[in-house]
Amino acid sequence: MTQLGADPSLAVVTGAFSYTGKYIARRLLEQGIAVKTLTGHPNRSDPFGGRVATAPLDFSNPGRLARSLEGAHVLFNTYWVRFPRGQTTFERAVENSTILFQAAKQAGVGRIVHVSITNASSRSGLGYFRGKGQVEENLEALGVPHTILRPALVFGDEDILLNNMAWALRRFPVFPLPGRGGYPVRPVYVDDLAALAVGSAFSSGNAVVDAVGPETYTFEALLRLLTEALGVPTRLAPTPPPLALNMTRLIGLFTRDVVLTRDEIEGLTAGLLDSDAPPTGETSLRTWIQDNAETLGRTYASEVDRHYRP
Repeated sequence: MTQLGADPSLAVVTGAFSYTGKYIARRLLEQGIAVKTLTGHPNRSDPFGGRVATAPLDFSNPGRLARSLEGAHVLFNTYWVRFPRGQTTFERAVENSTILFQAAKQAGVGRIVHVSITNASSRSGLGYFRGKGQVEENLEALGVPHTILRPALVFGDEDILLNNMAWALRRFPVFPLPGRGGYPVRPVYVDDLAALAVGSAFSSGNAVVDAVGPETYTFEALLRLLTEALGVPTRLAPTPPPLALNMTRLIGLFTRDVVLTRDEIEGLTAGLLDSDAPPTGETSLRTWIQDNAETLGRTYASEVDRHYRP
């Protein structure tokens, strides 16, 4: 490993112009820490007015990645893919994440804070959770001090899943409830997750932490919370999960997007977005939904537009 003398006043964040990474970068800047982002979307609008330096998130050039990381004390990694598309697969995302971690080690980065998912496991039958588990194992074997954060359902202003559920509830008289809806969900506010990530930057040793909020809901209760806050009469209809998935695919044809995936529905109904860990965030989902009910779900948020289309 190249010893470069990491600068505690410099942090690198993947995806600082996107969602979770943006909140992490904002908190770092507020603390007077210089931020560089590694981005695969160089033309994306800069919410920080030029205060964040940029470099390509180019996995095909590990040497360039390492040079982009030189001098940083910490790497905050939010990179992942929500679903396979074209040459983008979970397997490729695991390889890319490992290339990034190895570049950080070569650059002498002092710590890696990695955002994973609750109940990630390399033995999972679901590609999303299995890939996340494989990335965790590769990071743990790297030999660089690290913190692995495991959020479940992350909510906030730029969220896609919760926003699009609200969008559908506003527009359709019936909403398909996969199964009976009794499976638990432990949502965490995106800025609470960012605060936890930044607070992990200067800790010592290694840690795996479930990043979860103060409330647990069944999925049915979460949807009823949304319908009440939005003031819509939408009926929740228990639906076999495979049929519910096919119904979302019909919506996807209209929106030119992937609304939900098989892994997401099976992970949700299996209770994988839950944790019995103590809360790490304090923001109430109920209060946030009530405060944002006027705008939540007014427009559709496209995952494909955000990450795959120019």
